[in-house]
Amino acid sequence: MATGAGLSAGAGLTQAMPKVYESSTSVLVQSVDQDTNAQGGRTKGAVNLDTEAQLVGSGAVAVKAAALLRSGVSPVELARSVSVQVPANTTVLVITFQADKPEAAQYGSHAFAEAYLRNREETARAQLDKQISSLNLKVKQLTGALTGINARLAAAAPGSSTESNLLSLRNNSQNQLNSLTGRLNELTTTMVGGGSIISDARLPERPTSPNTLLNVGTGGMIGLLLGLGLAYLRERFDRRLVTAADVRDRGRVPVLAALDDRSTPHFDDVVQPYGPGGRVFNRLRNEVLASLRDGDQIIVVTGTSRGSASTLVAANLAAALARTGSDVVLIGAHLPDSVVDAAPLARMLGVSAVPGLSDLLAGRVSLVHALQRTPRIPSLRVITTGGAATAAGLMQSQRLKDTLASLRRQSGYVVIEAPSTSSSADAQSLASLADAAILAVELRRSTRPALLDAGEQLQRVGTRLLGAVVMPRLAPVRPSDVVAPAVTLAPHAAEEHTQRLQFAGSPRQRPAEGVTDETAVIEKITSADGDEK
Repeated sequence: MATGAGLSAGAGLTQAMPKVYESSTSVLVQSVDQDTNAQGGRTKGAVNLDTEAQLVGSGAVAVKAAALLRSGVSPVELARSVSVQVPANTTVLVITFQADKPEAAQYGSHAFAEAYLRNREETARAQLDKQISSLNLKVKQLTGALTGINARLAAAAPGSSTESNLLSLRNNSQNQLNSLTGRLNELTTTMVGGGSIISDARLPERPTSPNTLLNVGTGGMIGLLLGLGLAYLRERFDRRLVTAADVRDRGRVPVLAALDDRSTPHFDDVVQPYGPGGRVFNRLRNEVLASLRDGDQIIVVTGTSRGSASTLVAANLAAALARTGSDVVLIGAHLPDSVVDAAPLARMLGVSAVPGLSDLLAGRVSLVHALQRTPRIPSLRVITTGGAATAAGLMQSQRLKDTLASLRRQSGYVVIEAPSTSSSADAQSLASLADAAILAVELRRSTRPALLDAGEQLQRVGTRLLGAVVMPRLAPVRPSDVVAPAVTLAPHAAEEHTQRLQFAGSPRQRPAEGVTDETAVIEKITSADGDEK
């Protein structure tokens, strides 16, 4: 995600940045008489191109370029848009101009090249004119001197030493005059040319900046690095469990089943055996049966965070076990905080919400009256959570232990829906009475410390943890979402149906040796006054 954001940011930056066009003009620099090579210069030819490159961006050249462009931009601003490169082993200057439009870039590059050549030519012409003027002055002086010498020679006596000296002086002066005249003639006929344009500026077809590939690639790399940093920070500081791999790797708990949005069941019914969710719970049932040892019957399902995750897992696991023909009892021990919270188990299995476990443990009903056989799965019997008013402390009572002992004798498997280990000590109490435990983990709601604490609680009471069932975070149940169960067994019909079918079926449902009426024993244990008889 961070990489994608970086790519998008790079693309957005490319769109937001102003476009820059470049055009280049190549100028061949020719030597003129005033050219001198600076000591230690980078170029060793007759022309010092390092110096010439600096002259291209000088104020004098910029003023001339501004005049050629007829632009309102100041020469200083124009000079900032010029860059000059000197190709190796050449006397060529590559003058590049940047602008926001292709035409401006082309005109600017040509204007600076032309201005540089004109400035170089004007400078060379000025130096030449200065030399010519100096030579003319010297010629004039020598001409005057010769005129004086000739006048003195005319007055000197023939054959005298004075005549000899004057003749020698005249010859020297005449030679100097001839030399200066020749040099003057050479300078006056010299053609001044500081260089020429060998490759004129072209109209750029695409901008050189912003560079789309560079910006997008840079944005992607920055996003990737940012994503790696965020991932590390999340791994370091975020305690939430996000994936099933987090449960396995960070929580060190094996994952028995992983539900997704498509296979996660709802609170209105148990999943069908051949649907996506049903196949997951069928595999979970097989995993559980393969993990149970001889004599293991009671399985407690608890959550690692507040919520109804354990309800979904317990109900659907119990249904999956019952579909194999085993006699299964589901106990809703996750005592609710409200009527809305109490409704899911009854709605899912089509039974009455009361009486339930809290009524049984409080001594208001017997085990026979608390057990309800589900209408669509005959092998599954349910003890709902019941009322919550007098449930405090009953999960540690002897009555619960006796009830579970009786259910061990008369049923194949007992699945207990327990509250979460992070919200109540009842989960640990119930786990101590069970043979194995399963954790229901809601992703993005459960945390790693809560998962580790749940495993430690089960370990301290000696209950074997089979593994975890992972599911997405569940949406809270609202009163408007509560609907009637698909199939409901009336309370009086459920009682008659339970009494008629209670002891039929597997050998585990038969009365124990020496007991002629199991129902009487159960009713003695769960008598209304709460005293053992």
